[in-house]
Amino acid sequence: MDAASTAFTPATPVSAFAAFTAEQEEIRRTLRDLLAKRSAPEDVRSAVRTGAGYDTELWGRLAGRLGLPGLALPAAYGGAGCTLTELALACEETGRVLLPSPLIATSGIAAPLIDALGTPDQRRQLLPRIADGSLTCTLAVPGGALGTSLALTAPEVPPDGAWAGGGRAGGIQARPAGDGRRLLYGEAAQVLDGHSAGLLLVAAHTGGFARSRTLLFLVRPEAAGVTVTRQTALDETRPQARVELRDAEAELLGADDAPAVRAALAAAGTHAAVLLAAEAAGAAASALERTVEHVTVREQFGRAIGSFQAVKHRLADAYVHVQAARSAAYHAAWDRSAGPLALAQCLQSLRAVAGEAVQLHGGIGFTWEHEAHLYLKRATADELLFGPVHRLRDAAAERAGLFAPCPSGG
Repeated sequence: MDAASTAFTPATPVSAFAAFTAEQEEIRRTLRDLLAKRSAPEDVRSAVRTGAGYDTELWGRLAGRLGLPGLALPAAYGGAGCTLTELALACEETGRVLLPSPLIATSGIAAPLIDALGTPDQRRQLLPRIADGSLTCTLAVPGGALGTSLALTAPEVPPDGAWAGGGRAGGIQARPAGDGRRLLYGEAAQVLDGHSAGLLLVAAHTGGFARSRTLLFLVRPEAAGVTVTRQTALDETRPQARVELRDAEAELLGADDAPAVRAALAAAGTHAAVLLAAEAAGAAASALERTVEHVTVREQFGRAIGSFQAVKHRLADAYVHVQAARSAAYHAAWDRSAGPLALAQCLQSLRAVAGEAVQLHGGIGFTWEHEAHLYLKRATADELLFGPVHRLRDAAAERAGLFAPCPSGG
């Protein structure tokens, strides 16, 4: 088993897959060292059962010591001014330990929307607080169509507003309340990290029958008429909430420009897909490493089960999945347009590797006491939220023009 174990060791140089700068490697190393001390499986279980759903002290350290939530934000707003590649490498490390945190909802989805659509005052007020970790945000879309609203499972954000729970009557409706204020009425389920967010970006219909359009509004969860309830989720490390709005006061994010909103949502979806893909690649690598460690020490018939040829074959298949996920995630980190397709590959790889991890851990793999099942739940829950895989691929193919009609007579 020694040779097989060496082939799957976590010490495999990253340079074998991609070339990163010394600064990028330092981000990875520092984050891995910190999470190794603070995010063991028992720490993750304890964190998800808190009111916030994550370790707020650890989040403060990640924000203060590493500047994690502001890593890809402009320096003018208190961010580090790094590229998406640095944030993706950080997400690969958080994915390895299945870290419960508001990073994806805040820095992956909400912050790019505020940066793209917000007025100068809104950006000055909100982005520095996001960068220092004192403000967490999330996107609330009615109808549970997060993948469609971010143009992940559709070639573009539909212009008719159906992605936001209907048109003139469905979803969340906004009406003027004087002095430039808007009142929102409706509800949104499956809001990622909605119960702990300090600010909600709510997609709502406005304009009535004549000028119906879908815009984004800023809503404070503590405002009158807002009720946020944490829901039971398949993956506890991805908390979800139901947001109910009953004439809740809201502020328009940016200008009244529906096409710009759809373009910003699509760009934020690509941004988030890169980070989710990196997370999934990290989770797949960690699941494989834990499985290799287990089959090295677990004995049957007087020998380690990892020495059996059938087990080696299954580990080899899982290793191929991990490398495919890493290749896709790293490519997307440099070319974000590949994000949705990379997300499809990484989610598929994570699901396959996590399934093998459960199987090769035997009777303990599916128990609540063991961490193997957590990786399978992460893969399944992410597909439910942002996929499924076949729709991610289908949308990417349509954007690439692979399904263009043949010329007449062709």
